[in-house]
Amino acid sequence: MYEFPLTGAQKTFLRGLGQTMEPSLKVGKAGLTPEFFRELQRHLNASELVKLRFLGADRDERAEMIARITDEGRCVCPGSVGATALVFRQQADPEKRSIEL
Repeated sequence: MYEFPLTGAQKTFLRGLGQTMEPSLKVGKAGLTPEFFRELQRHLNASELVKLRFLGADRDERAEMIARITDEGRCVCPGSVGATALVFRQQADPEKRSIEL
């Protein structure tokens, strides 16, 4: 499990940034495919914060998918509402960070 502890204030800050974002990745009928994880890594490397939209999944399925995404994608979920979720992974190189926590 990827562990990057976020404080409550940091989660709130990231959720605020996420409100103005459009979903950049959608999880549909195919589910969590290797192609999805490749795209997720590309987006996380480019922008650190990614908004996901789940299509056709109920609450329990979304919770399971978010857990798998954070585990396999080595990222954290600062929040999810309805069919959308945010995932965040801070750049290891401080020079490349676009979000300062």
